[in-house]
Amino acid sequence: MSDRTGLFAGDSPFVIARNWLAEAEVSEPNDPNAMALATVDATGMPNARMVLLKEIEDTAFVFFTNYESAKAKEIAVGEKAAFVMHWKSLRRQIRVRGVVEKEDGPQADAYYASRSLPSRIGAWASHQSQPLKSRATLMADVAMLTAKKGINPARPPFWGGFRILPTEIEFWADGEFRLHNRFQWRRELGEQNWQIERLSP
Repeated sequence: MSDRTGLFAGDSPFVIARNWLAEAEVSEPNDPNAMALATVDATGMPNARMVLLKEIEDTAFVFFTNYESAKAKEIAVGEKAAFVMHWKSLRRQIRVRGVVEKEDGPQADAYYASRSLPSRIGAWASHQSQPLKSRATLMADVAMLTAKKGINPARPPFWGGFRILPTEIEFWADGEFRLHNRFQWRRELGEQNWQIERLSP
């Protein structure tokens, strides 16, 4: 473990992740908090899509979505997910796997309230992942809900957060001649101590 220095130094993978994200916020032109979220449906078929990471807590990663979306339904099947964040400008990435729990309380309310009014209304209007007749239909729903909900709409009951509690986190940084640097943190759910290994490129 003596060579886990510089970018990889630290006693908490969540602190390292926050530091890397903070650097990406300076160097990435768009959405430095974007992550490719992977889930599996009831048949075992995998799925992936880009979502925005909204918080790195001391023990988890949090994002928000429509609970009636495909991703939410797939999470409900196995209560597990994985994601990768890749920052081209930094030549780094973070990979995470773990179990998922809902964040459907005050934290979700606070994040929803922090969004712009059009985004809050949009959460009400979108039947995410469901067939849509036309863009005009969606915009008509937005106009109707804007008039109905006013300037301070409550969080929809079908919209909230998910918290990924990782059992595995890997930090990857580009190396010369494709001899990349990889450190994997692993622990069983509920355990306090991480096992840390350097992985071959």
